[in-house]
Amino acid sequence: MYSESDLQAAVDAKVLTPEAATAFRSHVASVRSAPAADEESFRLITGFNDIFVSIAAVILLVAVGWIGESIHPALAGAFVAGSAWFLAEYFTRKRRMALPSIVLVLAFSAGVCATMIGFLVKHGEAIFGNRLDETTGAVLVGAIAAVTAAATWLHWKRFMVPITVAAGTAALAATAVAIVLAIAGVDSPDGTLPMILVLIAGLGVFTLAMWWDRSDRVRQTRRSDVAFWLHLLAAPMIVHPIFHLLGVTRGDDIGSAAAMLVLAIYIAFGLLALAIDRRALLVSALAYVLFAMTQLFRTFGAVELNVALTAFVIGSALLLLSAFWQNARAAVVGLLPEDVANQLPATIRSISPQPAS
Repeated sequence: MYSESDLQAAVDAKVLTPEAATAFRSHVASVRSAPAADEESFRLITGFNDIFVSIAAVILLVAVGWIGESIHPALAGAFVAGSAWFLAEYFTRKRRMALPSIVLVLAFSAGVCATMIGFLVKHGEAIFGNRLDETTGAVLVGAIAAVTAAATWLHWKRFMVPITVAAGTAALAATAVAIVLAIAGVDSPDGTLPMILVLIAGLGVFTLAMWWDRSDRVRQTRRSDVAFWLHLLAAPMIVHPIFHLLGVTRGDDIGSAAAMLVLAIYIAFGLLALAIDRRALLVSALAYVLFAMTQLFRTFGAVELNVALTAFVIGSALLLLSAFWQNARAAVVGLLPEDVANQLPATIRSISPQPAS
């Protein structure tokens, strides 16, 4: 399997001409009856060797973390982060292996974070004593997240793994939320304030994802992969707070009105997903709409088959949407102002083959 990044690398290395690469993309699009932009492709595995190496890397990282933990809690994370960076020098920079690269960057970020947490676990009481209140705790969380984000940025500059930007952005979002909570110092036992902050952060991540998407409308470069992971991060940060604030997550019975509202929001998410050509919002909200429809069928008396009917309706709708995704996208984008439509990924009606820059 070859990704768009591999194809562009071949063009850059003059193995293929830009015209040949464009012709190949056009051929694949015609065979699949969809432009590559609509496939939302991202590189995960190129063969079973990716899985084999990933499993071996996880085993090794667990081992070095265990050894570090036996010496000092902070060394568990430090050993994992150092080993992940060392392994990335070969499997990411030289071998360009997708799944191991993802595993290693996540292990590196987690290791950096775990190093600071391990240090606080060992020495936190000696440093802070009884002065560790909620505000101080929020500041510490923000500091840990900020350092993790900075380390992740260094990893990005070295290895350019697309998921790295999403990992660093997640750390920055956690930093921002922690700082605001520390400054506000407002007690929110129902979690309303944190959820509002996560929603705002999620909208910020979504905006960043759209910025990356806008820079590669035909999705032929690494920028599209970066946008994919950012959308995957933004989706739960937007979806979960919205439904939490609506009370969907607080009980077994949300009522017919709330269930209808959930369905309406899901339809809005579907229209947005079509416009931006990203499916992450639909996947993240799927559990909530399944729950809402189950409640509706129960309300209308279909108690015994409510789960089956819900699965049938949602499954059929999503399959139909997938089958006619390109035509539905063209219709939705066609309703938007031209200046807005020109910022979105090209549709099947508007795409014109062009070499990636």
